[in-house]
Amino acid sequence: MTALGAIAAMAIAAPAADAATAKRGSFGKLPDGRSVEAVLLTNNRGVSANIIAYGASIQSLVMPDRTGKKADIALGHDDMEGYLKYPNFIGSTVGRFANRIDGGRFTLNGREYQTPLNDGTNSLHGGTMGFDKVLWDVVSVKNGPTASVTLRYVSPDGDQGYPGTLTVDATYSLDEANNLTIDYRATTDKTTIVNISNHAYWNLGGEGSGSAMDHIVTIPAQSITPVNETLIPTGQFRPVAGTVFDFRTPRAIGDRVRDTRDQQIVYGRGYDHNWVIGRKVIDGTQLMARVSDPKSGRSFEIWSNQPGLQFYSGNFMDGKFAGKSKRFYRQGDAIVMEPQIFPDAINQKGFPEARLEPGQTYHNVMTYKLSSSGTAAPKKR
Repeated sequence: MTALGAIAAMAIAAPAADAATAKRGSFGKLPDGRSVEAVLLTNNRGVSANIIAYGASIQSLVMPDRTGKKADIALGHDDMEGYLKYPNFIGSTVGRFANRIDGGRFTLNGREYQTPLNDGTNSLHGGTMGFDKVLWDVVSVKNGPTASVTLRYVSPDGDQGYPGTLTVDATYSLDEANNLTIDYRATTDKTTIVNISNHAYWNLGGEGSGSAMDHIVTIPAQSITPVNETLIPTGQFRPVAGTVFDFRTPRAIGDRVRDTRDQQIVYGRGYDHNWVIGRKVIDGTQLMARVSDPKSGRSFEIWSNQPGLQFYSGNFMDGKFAGKSKRFYRQGDAIVMEPQIFPDAINQKGFPEARLEPGQTYHNVMTYKLSSSGTAAPKKR
């Protein structure tokens, strides 16, 4: 029986006929013998999300197109071997600190801390053994009207060089309005820094279907935080007006993603930058981006309480590994949208606060509002 077949066979309860469901199952084992749980969230509108405990990751997200044809729009692997052999943050929860830290170093209360360098001279997504490469515990599974799973990981004091024991909960939920919500919360027993996000790779035409560069993107941001050659922010805020980074009106990604007249595109080999949606975490949520695929009609809006959106156009996928479709993932075959605070925030003046104190709760919530329609591509200018 396949992993998804095992999931479907193990309902935890008998929910109402019109309610979303959550079904537990197995996604295989780690080399040390530990079992990796999976929870399949399904609603009655043809949407399902498979969440695995390894990396608290989105392993699949199936939704219909404008004609009702279903496809899996999330890149990933169909067994644990793929995730272990090709660790590329695919679908995973990233932390303790998502994005980059300059030199892997930061200072808290007069003490300097060093985290592993896994991205040239910088630390990326928490280090060599970040949240994407650990096994989380499934602590709660609930059926509808909103189906959900909550996973937990306790990161010990000193883990990857970060101070404090950090307890993190990641809750994925799916409702009948086709909203997939990811809710991250964390507490600490010692002053530390936290920035947790999700690193799902999206192709609304279906994973393995080819390039996502024809996707239409809207980002309501007036500026970005430009970077140096190692992709560390310079500390400046650069207006997007008149540049290749202006997505305030809908644009196809491929229109300007390879325009090397802009040095920022050269540094990132495309888009791999932080768009400034706000300057601080807010109480509610705000629109971060809209993404649509003119061919299939699939689209989503992403809403979050975070001030920054890291938009990555899949620049470093090199065709060296294949995913669930058994097709190689190549440059531009998917995009990543990561709501978070700004990269290297702990080392930059004027950036949002990265510190978390005992008694405080870190919170990042993001909702993907999924839909299918007859969306048309805007005309090129």
